Amino acid sequence: QVQLVESGGGLVQAGGSLRLSCAASGNFFRIGVMGWYRQAPGKQRELVGFITDGCLPCYTDAAKGRFTVSREYTKNMVFLQMNSLKPEATDIYYCAAKTGAGSIEETEVWGQGTQVPVYS
Repeated sequence: QVQLVESGGGLVQAGGSLRLSCAASGNFFRIGVMGWYRQAPGKQRELVGFITDGCLPCYTDAAKGRFTVSREYTKNMVFLQMNSLKPEATDIYYCAAKTGAGSIEETEVWGQGTQVPVYS
């Protein structure tokens, strides 16, 4: 089994920055891809970005230039650096991962999510 735990969420002012962390634990050999999804109130969960061991980090058009995904392989962790946050309703960010080869769309395990309230 694999478990993902997010941390770092909390109140942040519009235009500010926040860094989210996700740690993987449990019984597994390796994780091929890790990424982040976002879900706004009343909206569907959408991909923010992801990173693999063989490619550069990838982002959606909305995230490019503002968000950065990085990975610390020795600790099985992935991070999401968010800059220039917009004054939107509270969104929930979810960590996602898949073991072995594959794409982020083949996510096998999800974190519980962490809230990021942005105020103006």
